[in-house]
Amino acid sequence: MVEQPDLLDTINRFLNGEVEAYDDLYERTIQNVYKNVHFLIDQKADVDDVVQDIYIQVYKSLRKYDRERPFKPWLTGIVIKTIQTYRRKSWMRLRISKKAEDTKQVTVPDFSTDIVNKISNQYLVDLVNQLPYKLKQVVILRYLNDYSQEEVARILDIPIGTVKSRIHASLKKLSAHGKESLLFLEKVRNV
Repeated sequence: MVEQPDLLDTINRFLNGEVEAYDDLYERTIQNVYKNVHFLIDQKADVDDVVQDIYIQVYKSLRKYDRERPFKPWLTGIVIKTIQTYRRKSWMRLRISKKAEDTKQVTVPDFSTDIVNKISNQYLVDLVNQLPYKLKQVVILRYLNDYSQEEVARILDIPIGTVKSRIHASLKKLSAHGKESLLFLEKVRNV
C-alpha cells in the first residue's frame, strides 16, 4: 500500500494542536473506512454507527500511532478491531434476547470510486458475502484493499500461514461456485 505523501503531515498537524487537521484526515480516509465496514457488517443499518465508533477510536488513539510505520494498515487495524467489537456485542444482544436474526436488507454497493471498477460483478459480490466472516474478512483486506498477505496478518494479528490458508479456503469456496468467479477474482487481484 502506498501512503498518500502528505498524510503524515496532516497527522503531525493534528498532533501539534491543529484540530482542523483531523477533518482533513477524516475526509482523506472515510471512503476506504466506509467501504470496509460496508462489506464486513451484515446489518447495513449499523454501518454509520460503526464508522462513527472507528473515528472516535482514531481520535483517541492517534497520539499512540507510531509515525515510523504506515498509517493505513494502522487505521485498518482499528477498523477490524471495531468491527470485531461490534460483532461481539451484536452476538451478545442476540443471545440475551434470544431473537431470530433480523431480516437482511439487500443493498447494492454504491461507491463512486474504483470499487465499482474492481468489483462490478454482482454475482461475485454475492458469493463473497456468502463466505464465513473470517474468510470474507481476508478476501476484503487482500483483494479489495490490495494489502499484502503480511499486512493482512499484521492487521488481523494472526499468523501469515493462517492468512494463506484462509485465502486458499476462500478461493476454493468461490471456485466451487463456478470458474468465472475465480477468474474474475484473479483479474481483480491483478488490477
